Amino acid sequence: MRLLPALLLPLLLAACTKPETALTVLGGSELADLKPILEDVAKSTGVKLDITYTGTLDGTEQLLTGPASGQAAPDLVWFSSARYLQLQGGLKGRLLASEKIMLSPVVLGVKASDAKKWGWSSGKVSWKDVAARAASGELKYGMTNPAASNSGLSALIGVVAALSGKGDAITASDVTAPELKGFFRGQALTAGSSGWLAEAYVRDQAKLNGLINYESVLLSLNAGGKLNEPLTLVYPEDGLITADYPLLLLNKDRQPEYAKLVAALRSPDIQRRIMNETRRRPVNPAVALSSAFPAGLNIELPFPGSAEAVNAVLTAYLQDTRRPANTIFVLDTSGSMGGERMASLKAALLGLSGTDTSLTGRYAGFASRERVTFIPFSSDVNPAQTTEIGAGDKAAALSQLSQQVTALSPGGGTNIYGALQAAYTQAGQAPAGRYTSIVLMTDGESNEGPSAREFEDFYNGLPAAAKAVKTFTILFGDGSKDAMNQIATLTGGRTFDGTKDLQGAFKQIRGYQ
Repeated sequence: MRLLPALLLPLLLAACTKPETALTVLGGSELADLKPILEDVAKSTGVKLDITYTGTLDGTEQLLTGPASGQAAPDLVWFSSARYLQLQGGLKGRLLASEKIMLSPVVLGVKASDAKKWGWSSGKVSWKDVAARAASGELKYGMTNPAASNSGLSALIGVVAALSGKGDAITASDVTAPELKGFFRGQALTAGSSGWLAEAYVRDQAKLNGLINYESVLLSLNAGGKLNEPLTLVYPEDGLITADYPLLLLNKDRQPEYAKLVAALRSPDIQRRIMNETRRRPVNPAVALSSAFPAGLNIELPFPGSAEAVNAVLTAYLQDTRRPANTIFVLDTSGSMGGERMASLKAALLGLSGTDTSLTGRYAGFASRERVTFIPFSSDVNPAQTTEIGAGDKAAALSQLSQQVTALSPGGGTNIYGALQAAYTQAGQAPAGRYTSIVLMTDGESNEGPSAREFEDFYNGLPAAAKAVKTFTILFGDGSKDAMNQIATLTGGRTFDGTKDLQGAFKQIRGYQ
């Protein structure tokens, strides 16, 4: 009988623990830093969040087109902003509730020495001042791609609204104005996510002196100990756009759990934790703002009132205003790429060449003023095929690219590093003023040509301009994850998983080009 308490204790503890109810969430990648807080919220409320991370446009498209076969629609949506999402007519009546959870404005961080030199430490700075420094070549900054990440979209909308003076009535013509083109002349780093952009800035900080991102990301960078020089946060006096992280309810049957979750997330204790651990501002007025934040926020710039207006601004930016891209695709056409694998590769590249008319496909496709190079390889490395996409003959250029894709044929071995050497030789010959990147897609391991070590020696011996070019690798088929990660890490790029959705991987990478 003495053993009875010991046997009962686990049962008593289990009875005192709230059973967890799992809610599925379609959420932005920015939410990853909330994991420890959300785990504690789940313990106290019994409501656990199962988050699938995605970009704003990707997530919007998923909601508009519906879940994949065999999958249920998410219970909740949680992006850094729901402004674009709420403009979609196809979602009318489906967004049942919305509650703001935290705040983080999109601002500019500038190296402290430059901020002091330019007189920006006082806080009296306008977007026009920023545009002038960028146009002169003094300010070189990083910003996410507006078609892939909310921080980039917020920055684009905010800058256009401030410089044009039109507020929410901005049009595509405002994006192509000379002042805007001068502003984006300073963008020397792009990315598909705010988190990766911050990591890339740390690597490239010797070549950059500015970063446009969430306030929380910039404050975290300053506190992280990896910067050679801290960033002075600049809050332009003519306004900015703030991410308010609304938690949206889609499933009416989850209303009780949603209410419980919102109450917990907006409680003073959790709001303080969010502020102190993630450096986002609280929405609960009962929580005093930490001294780490400037008191209050500047003027909140308006967001366009229609999806059509936002789409027009995005299109004008990608086709006419942004720094033109020089994209080099290194494509495995070895014997193992036969059958369905080659069909998948062709479908992905044809999608970028105009056949993908979906929301995300529209913004991932090859753009006017872009320079596209295909380098197919098997045992040998085929000659590079380069196509210039002129603003006036885009259709003809896309047709030419489609013909090159259709002509790809499998056969032979796999000479990965020889093909990469050819790509970096091409990158070193790129016209000045372009943003150059390399994409490597292979379904196997290198079995011919130079070794990984020989390529590393080659890469380390490149001139600085060519060495700065990042390679984004795609894991596909029987490709080696370790080899792809090593190439991406060496060059400052990133690995994308194309094993289940090759076309999706190519589209994701477009946010980094």
